Amino acid sequence: MIEVELLFGRNIGGRLGVTEAQWRAFLAREVTPRFPEGLTVYEAAGQWRDEKTRALVRERSKIVRIIMAADAQANDKIEAIAAAYIKKFRQDSVGIVTRPACVYFKSKS
Repeated sequence: MIEVELLFGRNIGGRLGVTEAQWRAFLAREVTPRFPEGLTVYEAAGQWRDEKTRALVRERSKIVRIIMAADAQANDKIEAIAAAYIKKFRQDSVGIVTRPACVYFKSKS
């Protein structure tokens, strides 16, 4: 298994541009159909240095964590989600963190 985190900034043009309603619609349309088995969404506060202006940019963010099998189809799904967000919300990038994971779910006996 692998653990993937997708890091989505919500600023557009230096100010909050992706509303909560737009985020929920994106999650429902682009992310959930690709990973219907489950995922976790976190609220976050991110920061990064703008390469052009060298200014420190702080922004509200979302982190989506997905635990999945490590295969080419999973990678294609992650890439498609990131590309859709970049296009729809005019972003420079989406952060993608991938780690190997030993995962099991304890269930009722």
